[in-house]
Amino acid sequence: MNDKQACRNTTSGFSGNLIAGGKIMNNHGIYIYGIINSGLNKFITDYSTDGGEKIYGFSYQDITAILDNSIIFDYSNLPKDILARRLLKHQTIIEEIMNCGYTIIPMKLGTLVSSENEVSDILNKGYVLSKNIFKKIKNMIEIDLAVTWNDLNSVLRGIGEGEVIKELKEKILADSQEITIEHKIKIGTAVKNELDKSREIISSEILTCLKNFSNDIKIHTLMNDTMIANFAFLIEKRKLEEFERKIEELNSEYSEKLNFRCVGPLPPYSFYTLEIKKILNRDLGWATKKLGLKNSRISKGEVKKAYQSSAFASHPDKNIDLPNTEKEFDEVNKAYKILNEYCQSCEQANHGKNEFFDIEEVDNSAILVKVKE
Repeated sequence: MNDKQACRNTTSGFSGNLIAGGKIMNNHGIYIYGIINSGLNKFITDYSTDGGEKIYGFSYQDITAILDNSIIFDYSNLPKDILARRLLKHQTIIEEIMNCGYTIIPMKLGTLVSSENEVSDILNKGYVLSKNIFKKIKNMIEIDLAVTWNDLNSVLRGIGEGEVIKELKEKILADSQEITIEHKIKIGTAVKNELDKSREIISSEILTCLKNFSNDIKIHTLMNDTMIANFAFLIEKRKLEEFERKIEELNSEYSEKLNFRCVGPLPPYSFYTLEIKKILNRDLGWATKKLGLKNSRISKGEVKKAYQSSAFASHPDKNIDLPNTEKEFDEVNKAYKILNEYCQSCEQANHGKNEFFDIEEVDNSAILVKVKE
C-alpha cells in the first residue's frame, strides 16, 4: 500500500476509505470541493467527516472531482457564522486531500450541482483547462503572508511628529487663529497619506526580497489599518525552506516594527480556484436581443462585432444629452459577457472544433468552467 492509500485518521477528523460512488437523496444535490489529477482507479482512499458526510470521488478520464452529498442552497445568503463553518470544512477537506499527496485544484466555496451527470459535464468541459492548470501547479504550493504593524499607534505618533505634518500644522496656525474641524480633517488625511506611503515602501521592500523565490504573486486587499501587506506566493516545494529562512530574516530585520504571519503550505486558492458559471437560456435570449443578433446560431466573431457596434452607439461619451445612456451601455457590456461566456462554454464542450454555436440547443442552462477572477 502506498502513502496515498494509507492516508487516514487525520487531525481534522477524517476516517475510513475513499470509494467511488455516492447516492443522491431526493431533493439533494452534490457539493464539489475540487479536482485532483488522478483517475478513480488510483484514488482509492475514502474519507468521512466528523459529521458523518461521505467524501467520494467521481472520475472523468484521468481527473477526479472530490464530492459529497448536500442539500442545495444559496451560499450568498448564509449568516456569517454558518458561512465561516462551511468555509472551514471546505478548506479542511481540500487541504487534507493535498496533504495525502494529491495535486488538487480547489473549487469555489459553495459549488453545488444537481446530479452526477452535471459533475460529468463539468469535468468534460473543464478537462483541458484542468490539465493545463495541473501542469502549472505541479510540485507547487501556496504560501500566504500577512504583514502588520507591531504598534500602529506608535507609528501614527511618529508620523505626527514628522516634518510633513509639522509643516502642515505650522501653516494652519500661521493662517488661522484656531484649528477647526476642517483643519483636523486635513491633518488626519495627511497622516493617512504618510501612513500609506510608508506602507507602500515597506511592502515593495518585502516583495523585492521574496519575489525571486516565487513563480507567481497575488496582492490581496488589506483587511484593516494595521495591515501593511497581504500576499500570496506560488512557490516550488523545493524552495519552501529557503523561502521560510528569508521570512525569518525579514522578521528579524523588522522585529521592533512589523509582525510577519505565514500560512501554508496551501493548495493554489489565490491562483487557480475554479468556478462554475451557469448561463441561463432566458439570459441568452435577452443578450442576443440586446446586441441585435437575429439568428440563434452565432460565433464569437459575430458576437464581438455586434458588441462593438452596440457599445459604440450607446457609449455615454457619444450620447451626452440622452438619458439612461450609462444604463444602456452597462447592459450592452453585460449582454456581451453572457454571450462570450456561452461561446467559451460551447468551445469547452466541443474542444474548440466548432466555430458556430446554437443558442436554441440550450434547454435550461449552459455551463462554463473558468478560473475564478
